[in-house]
Amino acid sequence: MAFIEHIAIWVTDLEKMKNFYSTYFGTSSGEKYHNHTKDFQSYFLSFKQGSRLELMQMPSIPDNLNNIFKQYKGLIHFAISVGSKEEVDKYTELLRKDGYPIVGEPRYTGDGYYESIVLDPENNRIEITN
Repeated sequence: MAFIEHIAIWVTDLEKMKNFYSTYFGTSSGEKYHNHTKDFQSYFLSFKQGSRLELMQMPSIPDNLNNIFKQYKGLIHFAISVGSKEEVDKYTELLRKDGYPIVGEPRYTGDGYYESIVLDPENNRIEITN
């Protein structure tokens, strides 16, 4: 049986990103891994169920050139299920109030989801779904 074990994101501010996912989505963090030879650091964040998220930081990794409002080939978003339409609305409004850009207002999609799209502190797209 195959499943997605984790998704990894290169980040600039490892602690800020860890705190964002912990604060808003209730993730728990493993110990920080630090490879001093490569100047690489990472955290694995666990949700209450499902896949984990790996946040990785290394100064030599260049910035992503994608425009947050256009879509390009490759990984464009990941979805976090919050359980219901009401929770999608609640999360969306909390993140909006706290200053995070909402790039897709809550709506029903053609494939049956109720979702919104928010940007995390480093402009990664997160679909918040029912």
